[in-house]
Amino acid sequence: MVALSEKTEKRLTIQTVKIAQDTTAIRSLDWDRDRFDIEFGLQNGTTYNSFLIQGEQIALVDTSHEKFRQLYFDTLTGLINPKQIDYLIISHTEPDHSGLVKDLLQMAPDITVVASRVAIQFLENLVHQPFKRRIVKNGDRLDLGNGHEFEFVIAPNLHWPDTIFSFDHKTQILFTCDAFGMHYCSDSTFDEDLKIIEADFKYYYECLMGPNARSVLSALKRMGELKTIATIATGHGPLLSHNVEELVGRYRTWSQTQTKVETTIGIFYVSEYGYSDRLAQAIANGIGKTNVGIEIVDLGSEVDLQELREQVGRCAGLVVGLPPASGAANIQAALSTILGSAKEKQAIGVFETGGGDDEPIDPLLSKFRNLGLTTVFPAIRIKEIPTENIYKLCEEAGTDLGQWVTRDRSIKVMKSLGADLDKALGRLSGGLYIITAKKGDVSSAMLASWIAQASFKPLGFSIAVAKDRAIESLMQVGDRFVLNVLEEGNFQPLMKHFLKRFAPGADRFQGVRTQPAENGAPILTDALAYMECEVVSRMDCGDHWAVYSTVYAGRVSKPDALTAVHHRKVGNHY
Repeated sequence: MVALSEKTEKRLTIQTVKIAQDTTAIRSLDWDRDRFDIEFGLQNGTTYNSFLIQGEQIALVDTSHEKFRQLYFDTLTGLINPKQIDYLIISHTEPDHSGLVKDLLQMAPDITVVASRVAIQFLENLVHQPFKRRIVKNGDRLDLGNGHEFEFVIAPNLHWPDTIFSFDHKTQILFTCDAFGMHYCSDSTFDEDLKIIEADFKYYYECLMGPNARSVLSALKRMGELKTIATIATGHGPLLSHNVEELVGRYRTWSQTQTKVETTIGIFYVSEYGYSDRLAQAIANGIGKTNVGIEIVDLGSEVDLQELREQVGRCAGLVVGLPPASGAANIQAALSTILGSAKEKQAIGVFETGGGDDEPIDPLLSKFRNLGLTTVFPAIRIKEIPTENIYKLCEEAGTDLGQWVTRDRSIKVMKSLGADLDKALGRLSGGLYIITAKKGDVSSAMLASWIAQASFKPLGFSIAVAKDRAIESLMQVGDRFVLNVLEEGNFQPLMKHFLKRFAPGADRFQGVRTQPAENGAPILTDALAYMECEVVSRMDCGDHWAVYSTVYAGRVSKPDALTAVHHRKVGNHY
């Protein structure tokens, strides 16, 4: 069954499919969503998957995004009276999966919510009403009758700290929510064509799961204790049935590779307060751009202090996030362990969410400094709901930290090429340009020289963007930007300005004359020419993305002037 929304321009549809005995998938198809959070551009939309299991008792696994409220409940009530639902299993509480939980509980207040302890805490702040609950731990079971016995697998940090998997022993379906999913919207319920989806599958892993590679391996180990998994019912994209072994194997391989990197940064935070989990994830996304390993630890959960000592000890950098009041005994013990295990020459960064005048991070930061740790980015203090600019600031802070802990490795790589090859490659010359972009309230810019026209029909060009550049997250497929061409003999002021290192979140256009393009990005008034562009595709080129874009508008301000040209002496660094 497919139901169309009234606002067809947004292309929101619902698909219901019987995927196994007594089991129906309710898939909310968001065809035109082009971005997930601030960082991840989507090329193929996404889905939010929910599941109805009808044994002697009835369970619903997850709900949907609030934008599907009318469509979702019209569909659900067509399948069953919501008051007949006995259990609502919450895989995790991120709004794209739990956005309709409050509505459902108002509709059917006798439903028992089944979730992890952390998820129940999050839900209390989400629904603002009493509700029946059942907290589950790893290995706990729930018998729905008719053979549908659910076993729960605790899978924290995939990709939120409250995540659980649910395994139905009768149908051999593992419900995993975010894990093993992908942002890919199509009418295909299952993964019949691996070739079509594998790029989105990997991109999704790199964005959401890669920063939590150790947690992925822990979850895979727990999954190994289950009997044969026939289907993985994901929260996003097609369900995995035809390629379960292959795609689970890829998660294992990618995660093992991630955990073997030489340099690691640990992020230690308290998830149950404010927006700490989102801020920690944004910092992790920034670190991930620098090819550095990441370990994320929720200090508000049950933490093994000996394991925590080992984690801190193997990290080159530490990030600590605190709520305004961190007086709980377990949190204090964890903080003391981190301080006792920190080493001189490690890098440190701290953030606080929801603080008032107490500023608990200041004395903590002083203690780290006294131990000889280096503060890489200014303390991040969040006293209200974070904006896109705040998340971008956190991402840039993470990138700065990742670059700092790998500075010695970067220097070594610069010296690794043979002298002749290095000098020969350096003879490839290019023009000088400034890329400017704006998405919502977030803007950025970068000096570029690796640019070449790539097509006539359509008019298009390619640009190489280093993966750790701040502007990279604003140049996803579908994003628009401006290419500003610098003028020969008049490029030094602009080049000097955009070559300098900006602090996380800093306004890159302060002191520079600009005017807005039709696509919203800044045009540099002193540029020789500008072109308005749209990203069409991206190709992974190691430490850079090759970004192919089309041009749909432009102007030359000085017809007789020439483009500034950049000549290099070496070819293995800028």
